[in-house]
Amino acid sequence: MPFIDELVARLPAPVRQVAMRHHELIKFALVGGTTFVFDLAIFYLLTFTVLEPKPVVARIISGTLATILNYILNREWAFKNRGGRERHHEALIFFVISGVGVILAAAPLWVANNVFDLRSNLSVTELVIVDFVLGFLIGNLLQMAFRFWALRKFAFPDDLLRGGDAGSTDLHPTAEELNDEELGHA
Repeated sequence: MPFIDELVARLPAPVRQVAMRHHELIKFALVGGTTFVFDLAIFYLLTFTVLEPKPVVARIISGTLATILNYILNREWAFKNRGGRERHHEALIFFVISGVGVILAAAPLWVANNVFDLRSNLSVTELVIVDFVLGFLIGNLLQMAFRFWALRKFAFPDDLLRGGDAGSTDLHPTAEELNDEELGHA
């Protein structure tokens, strides 16, 4: 994502240093934001059409599709310099972790609908708001915290770092070389 790399390069030095130190978290958040919008669009498309009476099913379908996109973006950008496992093994671990994440994201919505029977007493506008708060805010916060921890620990572990994150071969790299390595260009 050259646009983001350019943006980071133009930041003031102290802010750029913090951004570089936390580059994986920032990239993870950007990937998450992108897939959040994708997930939200698919969810509401389904709940306002073919799956109107089944929001939990719509949430699981939208979450699954967003997870596929999330794997591609995380593997190719956010955690590009981590891993080292064979792709099929890494993908299996990623999708198991993400499957748990999809369940965590759907759990608040499931509890509201199946334990408290919330859908029977609300207007359409109220349902849209409740679905968003439960399925996307609370559910995604649970999912995000779990997935960031689990992906770094199991799918893209530190002990298998690649590229610039594994240590530069240059004993005295310039700031520009370090910047390129950290952002995944090297």
